Amino acid sequence: MTALFEHSPWVEERAAARPSTGDRHADLMAVLHDATPDEQLALIRAHPELAGKAAIDRTLTDASAAEQASAGLDRLSPEEYDRFHALNAAYRARFAMPFIICVRLTDKAGILAEMERRLGNAREAEITTALEQIGEIVRLRLADQAV
Repeated sequence: MTALFEHSPWVEERAAARPSTGDRHADLMAVLHDATPDEQLALIRAHPELAGKAAIDRTLTDASAAEQASAGLDRLSPEEYDRFHALNAAYRARFAMPFIICVRLTDKAGILAEMERRLGNAREAEITTALEQIGEIVRLRLADQAV
């Protein structure tokens, strides 16, 4: 079974300890929204950079590897790789966390455009956006489990 949250089993554990609403995604997201800011940031930071070191040294989770491949991030030209690397570095320097986007809902060009656009956001807006994107990732992973 695929982990729903990257290296963060505490979200699923807390959801399991609460009364269920019958909507697993909503239950999981309620845990995420009730988490402390430090816990939320730790969850965000548990995600790999897109087309980053974990993709090269093959330490991505199976789910992340498949998701990144679905957007073509496993087939980058040297120029595309350099652009991802530069944007990842700029994003991490500005926000002290990796860029998070639900790659299954876009493609390489869309990801790069969002990275550039979101570099202009405030940090709090980026934390909110990252959590929303994690919610989309989890929604799709739950749908995969239901199949």
